Formats: sequence, structure tokens, C-alpha cells
Amino acid sequence: MGEAMKLTEIQIKTARRNEIVDVTARVEAVVSQSGIKSGVVIVYVPHTTAGVTINENADPSVKDDFINKMMRMVPESEHYTHFEGNSDAHIKTILTNPSQTLIVEEGRLMLGTWQGIYFCEYDGPRTRSLWVKILEA
Repeated sequence: MGEAMKLTEIQIKTARRNEIVDVTARVEAVVSQSGIKSGVVIVYVPHTTAGVTINENADPSVKDDFINKMMRMVPESEHYTHFEGNSDAHIKTILTNPSQTLIVEEGRLMLGTWQGIYFCEYDGPRTRSLWVKILEA
């Protein structure tokens, strides 16, 4: 790997407890502004109750299906022992992951035809951070 670029923070405001936010264009803008032609992008969520994933972004119903399934699989009102009342959010984050690594080639993100990058909120509404780090190859 070549030179590491500075860390970029993207602020995300969520409106619901469980929400999926398409951040693809915002991450692409960071890559474009960096001037990097080839490298790797790390997208990282520094929160224990939010994550980031890559999935289909052509059909908006995929986001709804995903979040609805997560809420059924890991309901908010189980008998959890964690005292803060957000155990479901921690578990959903474990299932989603806090980071994704993407390839940059010819100055753009190498996403599949139907892929997008999603910030996953599980304990909102909040103002959250998404960190983007680019490593030049």
C-alpha cells in the first residue's frame, strides 16, 4: 500500500430506532475528492449499536425487508440482561459488522452493478459518525 489519506468523518442523522441509510453517494464523494486512482477504502462505524453493510440498492424495498427481518429476529423487548435497554441494538450490530473494505480502481469505488453501502441504525434516532479512510495502492 502507498500513502494513507486523512480520515474523513461523515455525519448521519437518523430519524427512527431501526433505520437503513444509503451512504453510497457520500462515500463515493470522499473517494472522488481524494484524487486517489487505486487503493482501498475502509468504511467504519465507531458505535456499538450501529453498523455498515453492502447490499442491493436498486430496489428500495430491500432496505425495508432487511430492517423488518432484523427487528423480528432480534426484537427490542426480549429478556436481555444488559441494563441500558438496547441489547437488541448490540446484537444487530454484531450481525451487521462495524466496517467494510472496498476497492478503488480508476478513481471510483468498485461496487457491483446493484450494490450500495448502507449505514444501519439500531438505537436511534441519533446523530452518528461514519469514518472513511482511503489507502492508496
